[in-house]
Amino acid sequence: MNFKHLRYFLAVAQEGSINRASEKLHLTPQTISGQIKLLEQELGTALFKKRGRNLKLTKAGQHALNYAEDIFLLGDELKQSINNATTLKQQRFTIGIADVLPKLITYHLLEPALKQSDSSRLICEEGPLPNLLADLATQKLDLVLADRPLDASFHIRGYNHLLGECGLSFFATPDVAATYRANFPASLEGAPMLMPSAETERGSGLKRWFERHKIRPDIQVECADTALIEAFGLSGAGIFCAPTVIAQQMTRQYGVEVIGRMDDIRERFYAISLERRVSHPGVLAVCNSARTALFEELDKTEKS
Repeated sequence: MNFKHLRYFLAVAQEGSINRASEKLHLTPQTISGQIKLLEQELGTALFKKRGRNLKLTKAGQHALNYAEDIFLLGDELKQSINNATTLKQQRFTIGIADVLPKLITYHLLEPALKQSDSSRLICEEGPLPNLLADLATQKLDLVLADRPLDASFHIRGYNHLLGECGLSFFATPDVAATYRANFPASLEGAPMLMPSAETERGSGLKRWFERHKIRPDIQVECADTALIEAFGLSGAGIFCAPTVIAQQMTRQYGVEVIGRMDDIRERFYAISLERRVSHPGVLAVCNSARTALFEELDKTEKS
């Protein structure tokens, strides 16, 4: 395929007419029209149909436009990656962290970036996911860590990189855990529960899990901030959840105990970037370490 044809097609699709595209590309309308016809012949279908003085994409044209945009986006990424190869070591690594992510998980995900031998400075910004994605779209951030993937509801073009997944465990101080550990999960009926907000991924998942098991806990606190929930839990105010992957560290560091596990609820962790193929060394370190170390260790924990 001649990529010049594809470039002319993209310009006409974006401008809505051959004349405007010719002005943009500094070519004659006849040249562009001829190149579009050659592309249509090669693809075996019409890409445009007339609407008044303008051109409108056919269904095949819209399909071709999606591919064309991806092709040239990847080309631009390749050029930028090569041009910036010598300066990547000096740049900052700015990462957005969704405020619903547990702090211990976040630390383990980011730790590899701290061990990079280059001179990059790690800068972390925490906040609601929509705000972070808006900053990612304007390239204020290099990466966003989240508990849910980017989807069409955010109206932002980006790519999801699944870092790993794990089940959840219920934790409490030793005296509370001793009361509710036996006969789990039925023992959670009426138990003091510290719940994530229903609009979070974990909160909605827990709600469905309780409904499926016909359990009605006594919800003492409900909020989106996992650190605040854990603070209440560590004070003995109730039972709280955290990813099983950090269960051993939670019990060792905070003195809490595991009441039971929910392996049928899977909590997923994503890195969201503007690049389809990650090139930033800090981003690569985060993604590769999560897949080969953090969640690989989880397999051993869950099987033990």
